[in-house]
Amino acid sequence: MKAIQVKEFGGPDVLRLVDVARPVPKGREVLVEVKAIGVNYADIARREGQYVIDTPLPFTPGAEIAGVVAEIGDQVENVKVGMPVVTLISSTGYAEYAIADEQSLIPIPNGIDYHQAVALPLQGLSAYHILKTMGRLERDESVLIHAAAGGVGTLAVQLANLFGARKIIATASTDEKLALAKELGATDVINYTNSDWEQQVLACTDGSGVDVALEMAGGEVFHKTLTCLSSFGRMVIYGVASGQPAKFSPSRLMEKNQSVIGFFLPQIMRKPQLFKQSLTDLLTYLQNGDLKLTIGGVYKLEEATTVHRLLQSRKTAGKLVLEP
Repeated sequence: MKAIQVKEFGGPDVLRLVDVARPVPKGREVLVEVKAIGVNYADIARREGQYVIDTPLPFTPGAEIAGVVAEIGDQVENVKVGMPVVTLISSTGYAEYAIADEQSLIPIPNGIDYHQAVALPLQGLSAYHILKTMGRLERDESVLIHAAAGGVGTLAVQLANLFGARKIIATASTDEKLALAKELGATDVINYTNSDWEQQVLACTDGSGVDVALEMAGGEVFHKTLTCLSSFGRMVIYGVASGQPAKFSPSRLMEKNQSVIGFFLPQIMRKPQLFKQSLTDLLTYLQNGDLKLTIGGVYKLEEATTVHRLLQSRKTAGKLVLEP
């Protein structure tokens, strides 16, 4: 089968299309014929050797796949060959076939195609649990969402609405991206290329700050976002896109009873009761028309290098998808 392989850490050019043996499912494993692959910043971090956990070389990136069950292991009980499914796996998704555990598979409901389904697991679950599980967003609270036109951001804006947020402040870098965030339900939009964007956030809340903030840039953005937090505010950290980890004194949180909380999706995946119910909820929202997906582009597997360049350029909006 065809797969993308990384033999050395580096830029997009280290992504190579190769021929490898098709895996064979064992025990409770399932072989999925991949129809769509979600592309994420985590894939870039792995490729560069900057991921949260070490990635041994060589490896095939890709944690987000949708497809059809092609074969099943001898202990599989609840999955049938031919079933359309979506799931998250640890890696190996940039390929024509991939192995997944039976317990991780979610059937794709009628009316949802593979591109839509694959746009949900990583970024949808991240947005869902950043807001609800870690951020503890309550009805009538306010939320600040950075990069609101991105994969996590577009879903977070909509989910904040579904969860009952009173004020949703979205930041992005262009008028087009801000218009998209507004269309998806943001009550206020701010261009974060303006040097005083944090003052604009405070102005939107009459100086009180936001109850929940989503932060994935690090560096200066972290410190400015902390300035935007209200008393009892919660900031959830889910990335360091700038490559500049923030340093701060935890005692700064004491004055206003604030919290800085870390989020790493694989920890959610270790709790099936959290993972399966939330992904089912997301698919139901999508099926009912309560959630709109923004597919930023669909590309062939051999175009993985181009897609990584596009994602790192920060000129894309929505979800980028590969298909074998």
